[in-house]
Amino acid sequence: MIVNGRTIMSGKATGKVIKLDEPLSFLGGVDGSTGDLRVGNGGNVAGRVLVFPKGKGSTVGSFVMYDLMVHGVAPVAIINESAETIVATGAVISSIPMVDGVPSVDMFEDGDTVTVDATVGVVEIEGVTMRATVSSVLVKDGKVLMLKRPDRCHSFPGMWSLVSGKIEEGESPEEAAVREIREETGISVGKPSASMDPVYVREGDTLWQVYPFKFEVPGAEPVLNEENEGFKWVSRDEVSLMDTVKDTVTVVDFMLR
Repeated sequence: MIVNGRTIMSGKATGKVIKLDEPLSFLGGVDGSTGDLRVGNGGNVAGRVLVFPKGKGSTVGSFVMYDLMVHGVAPVAIINESAETIVATGAVISSIPMVDGVPSVDMFEDGDTVTVDATVGVVEIEGVTMRATVSSVLVKDGKVLMLKRPDRCHSFPGMWSLVSGKIEEGESPEEAAVREIREETGISVGKPSASMDPVYVREGDTLWQVYPFKFEVPGAEPVLNEENEGFKWVSRDEVSLMDTVKDTVTVVDFMLR
């Protein structure tokens, strides 16, 4: 799977991913002489493709990156959602290929084999396929419709989800959302009242590119098809207590704010 980004420091490298979900300060976050990570789940950055959202902290972090290079324990490449000056400077002075502008670090998992061609701003994740889907927040009287996925379901079995489904060839995301709602719940909807940029959810070798929408459905009651085995109308707080597909709470929070 190819992901387009932006060149920060040119070069090309292949390696295994080590990922952080939070911004990284190289000063205090990484041992400059050993490459050991002191944050997240630990590990070592030497020879790895280091993936994290963005940098933070002191400008001394640039020299920690240089120290990693001097000791031969630098990452082979860096991938960010958004580069900031400290990390960009460190990558340049340490000759570490770096790309930013990837949509989300959630596209990556620890251990992925990734090739970073920072000369053209492209990242390739080996063995991963991206599929475009929709996920709709249906709201009635301030409560959200949650659907129970059967244990036999091929993706996220047994979990609770929003009204979700794949985008068919030739459909826009909005058209797919309206169709999926009708097919899975029997509810007809008009235009969405809100939407957000895609979120990215990994499930093994599949990357789900999810387009979220919100629809107001006053008075509507679902009639489920065979794709789901139950439903509940729940409050936002109740959603957070359920066993849900990843990022469901984030989407609901955005739509109900």
